[in-house]
Amino acid sequence: MAILQLALVFSILTSLSLLAGSSPSPSPDLQIVTAERRIDLNSHIVKVFLTLKIENIGESPASEVLLAYSPTEADRLALVKAAAAAGKKKRKSYLTLDVKPSEMPDGPNGTKYYLIHLLKPLGKGEAITLEVLYYLTHSLEPFPVEISQSEAQLVYYRDSAKILSPYPIKEQATFLKSPSSRIESFTRVVPTDRANTELRYGPYEDQPPYSYSPIIIHFENNNAFAVVEELVREIEISHWGSIQVTEHYQLVHAGARHKGAFSRVEYQSKPTHSGVSSFKHLLAELPPRVHSVYYRDNIGNISSSRLRTNFKKSELLIEPRYPLFGGWKSTFVIGYGVPLEDFLFEAADGTRYLNYSFGCPLADTVVEKLTVKVVLPEGSKNPSVVVPFPVEQRTERKYSYLDVVGRTVVVLEKANVVPDHKSPFQVYYQFSPIYMLAEPLMLTSVFFLFFMACVTYLHLDLSISKTKQT
Repeated sequence: MAILQLALVFSILTSLSLLAGSSPSPSPDLQIVTAERRIDLNSHIVKVFLTLKIENIGESPASEVLLAYSPTEADRLALVKAAAAAGKKKRKSYLTLDVKPSEMPDGPNGTKYYLIHLLKPLGKGEAITLEVLYYLTHSLEPFPVEISQSEAQLVYYRDSAKILSPYPIKEQATFLKSPSSRIESFTRVVPTDRANTELRYGPYEDQPPYSYSPIIIHFENNNAFAVVEELVREIEISHWGSIQVTEHYQLVHAGARHKGAFSRVEYQSKPTHSGVSSFKHLLAELPPRVHSVYYRDNIGNISSSRLRTNFKKSELLIEPRYPLFGGWKSTFVIGYGVPLEDFLFEAADGTRYLNYSFGCPLADTVVEKLTVKVVLPEGSKNPSVVVPFPVEQRTERKYSYLDVVGRTVVVLEKANVVPDHKSPFQVYYQFSPIYMLAEPLMLTSVFFLFFMACVTYLHLDLSISKTKQT
């Protein structure tokens, strides 16, 4: 309890320094009438659902809305989505809005901003309801940092009871949902209510811009903290009928570190009490009609996997050679092939393009560094990429069997990837079918030259002198 109090004091001091700095002047034309925030703590990926009803009280129309994040949140922010609600109740629909990091100067003590572009300007006296969804990674801190095989995993979550916003908020409330009813402690900011696994902060009324009230929640979370430190996906295109995908994983359990000895007998005989925060299998969602699937590590092939396929998707349930406890790591490779006609298409102008899924196939997993390599056929020209979110791009060259000039490789890199990054992306390139004849002609030429060399050798007389006939 003393450690919790010290942590809370530190958070309060941090928040005071946050408010002490000079902030950019918020737009006087906008105010938030109602705000509701729901924080899902069931997984190690924190999901935040934010509903804002925004009103224009100024004279000039507003076409943009700012979202504010503390420096800590901004560093752990993986993805932000926004939509405008239209209609009521059963007829309600949502229109996707463009969200980008703002180029405005940082707010108080480094507060970061994201900009939501409205579909049409908000006129005087008009109101709009926005639905915002964002993901935070590495926001749950294990405490204790080390646990034994028989102990449950407890974590800290730090946030603010009040929503950080550059606009005044007339009424707001925050709800937090934990995976279990075991909540060791939580900060009380009047009014605060608890009902089983849910905490409610608020409602708070007439809060000025940049209001902040730090809270700490200490609760049990035994879900798998599966983090891929690095994932390299290589997608190799062959115009002869198949696409080969190879994925190299460096997986780690990012929860509380395991201490003491590991007892497999206890782990198997008491599955509900021993190693409750560990995980021994993962689910990979693969495309439909996969074939030639394999799962191996540095030792060799791992047979403890099961593949289920249907016309919509394929699911590969994999089991590492040993269960993963906090701090333990595993390195493995998943490979498979998919039909060419399912993912490679030709545009009206003759340009070919690959339409494939970005992100990590493993469910409920954070990828700290994702590298996607698309290996184009030899002879491809003018590659271009369309990705629905910012990534780092570059090209390199790869040489394979019978290659002469090498193959162009489009490399995409992104950090802090979550399951919602699993969206289609496209790689466009130009390719002449004549290049498909290069390798067959090369093989034919080699065999022909070899045959001619054999014929020439058999008919060649290399003797020094001719034998006399009697």
